[in-house]
Amino acid sequence: MSLKAKITEDMKAAMKGGEKDRLAVIRLMQAAIKQREVDERIELDDAQVLVVLEKMQKQRRDSIEQYDKAGRTELADIERYEMGVIDAYLPAKLSEAELDAVIAAAIAETGATSARDMGKVVALVKEKAAGRADMGAVAGKVKAKLG
Repeated sequence: MSLKAKITEDMKAAMKGGEKDRLAVIRLMQAAIKQREVDERIELDDAQVLVVLEKMQKQRRDSIEQYDKAGRTELADIERYEMGVIDAYLPAKLSEAELDAVIAAAIAETGATSARDMGKVVALVKEKAAGRADMGAVAGKVKAKLG
């Protein structure tokens, strides 16, 4: 079953189960996916759906940070709940050791020796760890290893 189909099935289950909060988040996910499909006039595959969901996660992380700074814990809690629902559709994150191994393999594969080669390494890691690593953290680790 594709990721889009799973989201649709979960939406139906949330409707039947009367889970209003979860249903609202699933509808937000479907709207974001549909918006990208309409904008680009394509049918998204699972990898592209993951990109959309990762973007939603990043938006929520940023919102939580802003709400916490402003002392709006009730709004931050809503965003955390939404992140939890979205997390259920994302693949398991790589551990630090696994991520370091992927970065080391990418550095070896690209033959990177300096910070100028960082773009090639990050692109390769992004391809190999799609949806399973925070790319901001990856860029920092790659820069530290090459710098």
